[in-house]
Amino acid sequence: MDFKQLNYFVAVAQELSFSRAAIKLHMSQPPLSQQIKLLEEDLGVLLFNRTRRSVELTHAGTLFYERAINILEDYATAKELCSWTSDGRAGKLRIAFTGSVPVFEEFPRLIQGFCNAYPLVEMDLKHLSTGEQLQALNNNKIDIGFLRPSLNFRPPPSIDARDLWHDELVLAVAKNHRSADINGKVQLSDMAQEKFILFPQALGCGLFEHITSITAKAGFAPRIIQEVSENSTTLALVAAGLGISIVPSTYADTKPPGVEFKRIDHPEVQSKIILASSRNRTMASLKLFLDYALAF
Repeated sequence: MDFKQLNYFVAVAQELSFSRAAIKLHMSQPPLSQQIKLLEEDLGVLLFNRTRRSVELTHAGTLFYERAINILEDYATAKELCSWTSDGRAGKLRIAFTGSVPVFEEFPRLIQGFCNAYPLVEMDLKHLSTGEQLQALNNNKIDIGFLRPSLNFRPPPSIDARDLWHDELVLAVAKNHRSADINGKVQLSDMAQEKFILFPQALGCGLFEHITSITAKAGFAPRIIQEVSENSTTLALVAAGLGISIVPSTYADTKPPGVEFKRIDHPEVQSKIILASSRNRTMASLKLFLDYALAF
């Protein structure tokens, strides 16, 4: 049995006439009758009661007709779905992001907007550091990365990286810290003796590299007394007076009570989110997402 025989059977069942079904199918009647006979032999039952004056579905034919219609509809849907993969309207995307990316108000709007526009593209989202994302892109473990790279970041030839969003690094201090009441920007060199709460370097964090780069240019290496992998925890520890930190300004809307953000007087505090993908991945749904995100 094949899909042609199913189509032939459905045509005869709907017309209840081999001659009219043959006309509908743009074929002659003898080959149509032969295909229905082969189908009946394959199934081991009669599908039609035939007389010179009429054609009627048997009980088996009636049951088979209901299933045949469902099979053909499912096949048409599957065929259409396959065609959509060629232009990107169906598929699956593996997307990773650094911890600060979801705090950008654009990120949930971007994901929701793309899901609404292309509901048949499944998205698998996961949290990875910038370094982990670069490895995952090279190893074909993810399709898209939202990175926060270091100042000196240069994408390898295999990675396509485009600037997406920007913010800046700011100093986070407790409300009773000596710098909390300073008007204007603070001098980073004045923080040389402070205790710092920062991201772990081992996570391949571009933010850590950025921070240590600007502190080095300010003449010191931060004295790290606590490593924390989430900025929400970092800010809670800052509020408790356990140390200060340098975090993306994007967190201004989510900072807990007891924390003040101060702008830093330094030419290299601007930070950016980069949209990255592997140049070796050519899926249509990937291109669709990249075009959508860059035009968002």
